Amino acid sequence: MTTPDARPSVLFVCVHNAGRSQMAAAFLTHLAGDRVQVRSAGSAPADTVNTAVVEALAEVGIDISAEVPKVLTVEAVQASDVVITMGCGDTCPVFPGKRYLDWELPDPAGQGVEAVRPIRDEIEKRIRGLVYEITPAS
Repeated sequence: MTTPDARPSVLFVCVHNAGRSQMAAAFLTHLAGDRVQVRSAGSAPADTVNTAVVEALAEVGIDISAEVPKVLTVEAVQASDVVITMGCGDTCPVFPGKRYLDWELPDPAGQGVEAVRPIRDEIEKRIRGLVYEITPAS
């Protein structure tokens, strides 16, 4: 018999799943490792991850070049303990018993890497706080 995964699970949601949610998921995976289940999705996913976002994360040693935007599903929300939205508005399904956070961050769509860096740095700061909050001390 298998037991349910006891790790906290976090879902990052934005419209295109090509920028902010990809950066947040990458930072959480990078900083928390296997202590947290990480998902990201978009309400209207783009075809590819924003190249300026890929470049900005590469600058800090995180490679997301193989990531692909994913569509937001009800199942992904139901399977998550914490749902962090980033500008997806009313398109994110809400279920009782989940913790919802809304992070207001500039949209990196159409921006160059210079504009993406401060968004990246703010996301990293928020993720560091989240890791401290949701993972047991090791």
